Amino acid sequence: MTTCGHAQHAGASPALTGVVVLSVVSMVCLAGLSTAAQATTVQVEVLDAAGKPLADAVVFLESADARKAVKPLAGAEMAQEKRQFVPGVLVVPVGTEVRFPNHDSVRHHVYSFSQTKKFELKLYTGTPSNPVLFDSPGVAVLGCNIHDQMVGWILVVDTPYYARTPAAPGRAQIDNVPPGAYTLRTWHTRLPVGAPAQEQALTVPATGAAAASVRLAGLQP
Repeated sequence: MTTCGHAQHAGASPALTGVVVLSVVSMVCLAGLSTAAQATTVQVEVLDAAGKPLADAVVFLESADARKAVKPLAGAEMAQEKRQFVPGVLVVPVGTEVRFPNHDSVRHHVYSFSQTKKFELKLYTGTPSNPVLFDSPGVAVLGCNIHDQMVGWILVVDTPYYARTPAAPGRAQIDNVPPGAYTLRTWHTRLPVGAPAQEQALTVPATGAAAASVRLAGLQP
């Protein structure tokens, strides 16, 4: 592995080789620094129809290049605790395997009939040996066949650039976003079941931060 330092080629003048290799390595290092410097931060404000900040909204940036950069998330879990899904909303990139540990003393029967991912984990305690692979983007709504009050959501995104708005009023922040043209999509659990994430165009500049404001209409109580 080449590092940012000196190297020497056999059969050449040590002094000359040092200059040439140092120049090449310096160019590589500078190119790496330039690429890192181009990544920027995107802040997204999400408001409801009345113009009030909306907590727990998910925002994500899509593009052809973003899809190429997707990597599965390691160690993803949606547990059952006190007869609830924890977390209630889980965001994962496409290709992520999710485990569903049951930390309750009662058995649960976890399922999803959503088009994004249909699966069923019949009555169990502990952690099923096989995780569930989420290989298509979209929203999977989860329930428990035994406890009707239990509901959870898994949002599968085809991008590594995503974030959630904080519980206290504030903006979602997506870090390390390369410059380019993106589709900004915004989703919330209060959107009608099956409704697509709201979208708008967003250009991320090569220098400086980017900001956007989204107003979600049609939210359910």
